[in-house]
Amino acid sequence: MSQAFQSRVFPFTAIVGQAEMKLALLLNVIDPRIGGVMIMGDRGTGKSTTIRALADLLPEIPVVAGDPYNSSPNDPDLQSSEVRERLQRGESISEGRCQVPMVDLPLGATEDRLCGTIDIEKALSEGVRAFEPGLLAKANRGLLYVDEVNLLDDHLVDVLLDSAASGWNTVEREGVSVRHPARFVLIGSGNPEEGELRPQLLDRFGMSVEVRTVRDPEQRVQVVDQRGQFDTDPVSFLTQFQGQQQSLQEKVVAAQERLGSVEMDPDLRLKISEVCGQLEVDGLRGDIVTNRAARALAAFEGRTEVNDDDVARVMACCLRHRLRKDPLEQVDSGDRVVKVFCQVFGLNPDDRDAFQLALAS
Repeated sequence: MSQAFQSRVFPFTAIVGQAEMKLALLLNVIDPRIGGVMIMGDRGTGKSTTIRALADLLPEIPVVAGDPYNSSPNDPDLQSSEVRERLQRGESISEGRCQVPMVDLPLGATEDRLCGTIDIEKALSEGVRAFEPGLLAKANRGLLYVDEVNLLDDHLVDVLLDSAASGWNTVEREGVSVRHPARFVLIGSGNPEEGELRPQLLDRFGMSVEVRTVRDPEQRVQVVDQRGQFDTDPVSFLTQFQGQQQSLQEKVVAAQERLGSVEMDPDLRLKISEVCGQLEVDGLRGDIVTNRAARALAAFEGRTEVNDDDVARVMACCLRHRLRKDPLEQVDSGDRVVKVFCQVFGLNPDDRDAFQLALAS
């Protein structure tokens, strides 16, 4: 793909291991309503590399040329108020295309930088109040990545999660009121050793995955060799994975188009809610996200009917971060989800090893 050669981003399909993280990211791209991904794990496990590779993998999107919010030329829900007003007046708009935006939120960012503020230069030079869009505007229809999200100020996390949930950002500054679309996939990452997110904030992320350092020596050598090849000759390395990248991109696009026709049996939905109930998951976000993630996985696999395996592969990611923490609990929260899933779905607990393999497939 030509964009890959220009940007020289490490290809998504070349990333070794971390199957759970890669699947969660792909499902959120297929259905952004899942609500984003929280990635917790060791340093140096490829979190940032994978996220940038995902943005580079996705196809270009149509946008209104010159619009700072990446407005869609056709979808009113993805258009800024200025674009909608122009269309209502019968004005013609020029259409362009751009790469799916990938925005990094630095830890030191202020609320004005995130949400937008008054354009002081225009106010002083022209005497008019003008709005200067922030990072939420740039991230519209793309990915917003927050590294070390557990170190971010809580009020900024609240703003991020509210915008991600509603799809809009509203700013009131010095008599200027602006409301613009802010539809993005929120991705947070962090190291548990540096502190955890408050449970009420963690619950707002659709999925949570845990990444660990690869211990298998052969895989470690493979990672080192691939990184060395990419750094030495990126063009040759990208050519090697060009076919796989194109194939995965087409698969994601097809899944996005198929998602609306995916159905789920009522009995399966009932079992999902039964698992959530037995795990004492507060609220209904767990039920909703599990349903959406399972549908997205079925669409990704080329099917229009959700099956038990789809639910098995996403349920731990959708529920583990919503469980109440028991200081005396020695079992990993993902294992607790697996145990209850096996009970509700009538699986033999002795087959849990096969279940865990399904999660990583």
